[in-house]
Amino acid sequence: MENQTHAQNQRVPVIQVSGLKKQYKLGQIGGGTLTHDLQSWWARVRGKEDPNTVIGTDARLFGKTFMALNGVDLTVYKGEALGIIGRNGAGKSTLLKILSRITAPTEGEIRLRGRVASMLEVGTGFNNEMTGRENIYMNGAILGMTRAEVDSKIDQIIEFSECGDFIDTPVKRYSSGMFVKLAFSVAAHLDSEIMVMDEVLAVGDMKFQQKCLGKMSDVAGQEGRTVLYVSHNMSTIRQLCTRCVVLDQGRVIFDGDVEQAIAVYMETTDVNVVHYDLLDVSRMNASAGKRMRLETLDFVGKESSVFADTEKIRVRITWRVSEPFTGVHLKLNLHFRDSTPVGITHPVNLGAAVPGKLYTTEFEFDPSLLGEGQYFFYVDVFDGVLTQAVCLDKPVTEFAFEVTSGDLTMPEWAPGWGRIHFPPVNVLENGYDG
Repeated sequence: MENQTHAQNQRVPVIQVSGLKKQYKLGQIGGGTLTHDLQSWWARVRGKEDPNTVIGTDARLFGKTFMALNGVDLTVYKGEALGIIGRNGAGKSTLLKILSRITAPTEGEIRLRGRVASMLEVGTGFNNEMTGRENIYMNGAILGMTRAEVDSKIDQIIEFSECGDFIDTPVKRYSSGMFVKLAFSVAAHLDSEIMVMDEVLAVGDMKFQQKCLGKMSDVAGQEGRTVLYVSHNMSTIRQLCTRCVVLDQGRVIFDGDVEQAIAVYMETTDVNVVHYDLLDVSRMNASAGKRMRLETLDFVGKESSVFADTEKIRVRITWRVSEPFTGVHLKLNLHFRDSTPVGITHPVNLGAAVPGKLYTTEFEFDPSLLGEGQYFFYVDVFDGVLTQAVCLDKPVTEFAFEVTSGDLTMPEWAPGWGRIHFPPVNVLENGYDG
């Protein structure tokens, strides 16, 4: 009977998107203050360089447009847990922001049947000066709930969040992990027909991640609410979602079975690109690329980024700084092609740097421990030691490469065992006592 009810729920559309487009004008972002905006306007009028332009920004992009979404059609049914996956820049977050009414579409039609509770980044919808308890009531009011209705839920919210000892403390004093726990708990327990989640489990600890996945499964399966979940972690997509959509360059290129969607997503990895222009790509966070900016990245001496596990991967980057640094550090965040993390490289010091110069750095790393397959890495440049690192630059670009193996003695195993080929065990003694 329960399965019949769930099947019926799935046929009730709660989100209908038709011909959805979102266009951004590049280079036309406010400076944050009226003074900065006036300075930028006056510089353009006189044909001078904008004094507030981020280092490395190409002024030729001013006024050009970028289609973040380019004709998305999508129907989501009641009780579904829908995964949305795709490479960085595919349009995933833009779609969720439009569905959450944070930004408006350029073209297209959206129909929502029910209230939307969204958690798109740490602290969304929270007032830093208010306590955790006050923020719970504020979020309830935003959803149209009465104080009595929030009262009936607040004990569950506090218990689930594991923030009970700090619930009457201003949330500006919360760690990022506490922020995530409380924000997720609020979104999951307050009355809404649609939950929208964007990479919300990336900060919390593993135990709480599993707790959240279990709650989202209950929300969709038992409570009949609809969950939209964006993640680069394919294992959580597999665990939670009953259906999956793949976005690429602002379009839906697949809609259906989760495993088939992951396979389609992995095929979007391009191992034939050996040169990347990084000046004008977006960055991972607001501070990245302002004091130091990567301009290009190349795989050196290659026509494709396919490497035997016996050869070193050599990479060349060019970069500039806008202020002096005594030491600029770099590491690579390595992922398998389905976005599951493989590891990070040991940080290296690129040395001191002064403004006004274009620096070129070549480095190499050894892929011999990696199993056959396609991978990608992010470049992360920072100032200070790793435990107290301040991000200088981190482009939203996946640098793809492939590793091939010539070792016929290496046994095959399921991907669940990981992608690292450890050295063989060194047998110190073997035999029997006769």
